[in-house]
Amino acid sequence: MTCTENFLARAGLSDAEAERRVRAAFDTIFFDPSERFWRDKDPDAGFLEDTGNHDARTEGMSYGMMMCVQMDRQDLFDKLWRFSLRYMLQRGGIYEGYFAWSVSPEGKHNAEGPAPDGEEYFAMALILAHRRWGSRGEFDYLRDARTILRHCLHQEEITGGRPMWDPETRLIRFVPEADFTDPSYHLPHFYRLFAEEADERDRPFWLEASGASRRYIVRSAHPVTGLSPEYAEYDGTPKLLFGKTAPWYSDAYRVMLNIALDTLWFGRRPEYEALAKRAQTTLAGQLPEENYRAMMLDGTRTDTPAMHPTAITACCAASVIAGESDTADMWLKRFASLPMRKGKRRYYDNCLYFFALLMLCGKYRVF
Repeated sequence: MTCTENFLARAGLSDAEAERRVRAAFDTIFFDPSERFWRDKDPDAGFLEDTGNHDARTEGMSYGMMMCVQMDRQDLFDKLWRFSLRYMLQRGGIYEGYFAWSVSPEGKHNAEGPAPDGEEYFAMALILAHRRWGSRGEFDYLRDARTILRHCLHQEEITGGRPMWDPETRLIRFVPEADFTDPSYHLPHFYRLFAEEADERDRPFWLEASGASRRYIVRSAHPVTGLSPEYAEYDGTPKLLFGKTAPWYSDAYRVMLNIALDTLWFGRRPEYEALAKRAQTTLAGQLPEENYRAMMLDGTRTDTPAMHPTAITACCAASVIAGESDTADMWLKRFASLPMRKGKRRYYDNCLYFFALLMLCGKYRVF
């Protein structure tokens, strides 16, 4: 389990240089005076700011915790977790045990409902923290992860609310109230590990969910272009939300990243390999980065510029781990020379950039 190959050696980066790149990217996110998006809130708590929306999101908080456990920064991990517990955790009502998906820098809730991708990343980061550091300090990481996962599956019996996974299809919901999904929320490699660490009674569910999500990722992607929709019905039919006119947009890029990490941890799968090859070939025809647009799944371009071009290249390069088209080496070299994004929208791009870098350098571990 867990491939440690330095894929960027094919782009000329030695193991030592790859290690330096990972450290530099982490330092940019957390410490760079002008480009960081780590923010201190209290002496013992902090958050990652979505610099485009000026809030803290469970997405970013859980991403930050995953970054910190991978980089062995327990001090920062605990500061992020304290902020999440202090300002985001719901302590009553139908959302009790879930986390408000968006809060202001001051900790005031912008919304009360959760976003399930935050909960699943929280749980995975906490499990890895337990594996790396143990649970003997202030936090019992494994207990906290199990509590989250228990709410995710059993919220109806606990609070009368809705669970985050559909009990019949074993597919994650976009939000608890929705009977549709977001393909980029599907993390079958996480569910494989949940099946080892969650409450005993729920382990069969997580194993089934892993298989269901692997099948869903392929089913919801276009059979020719390999592009995935941002939102989709349980049968894979694309769904347009929030006034968008094209289904291949910001969330969707993460599908390429997700199949890469599933491959890194659990090995290659023919269906992922085919999907990755198709996406790499499709997106090679859209370069350079400033040319990226929102697209229909058949590859038809719209006039809407892609909001996160750095993320697209990073995710496509990472997909080489899952499968290699004739453009694979080009993607690796392009990513190796790609700088982190600067400016207002840097948060999302640079989170995905960092995870792609970890994968391609063989540093994304399960401990």
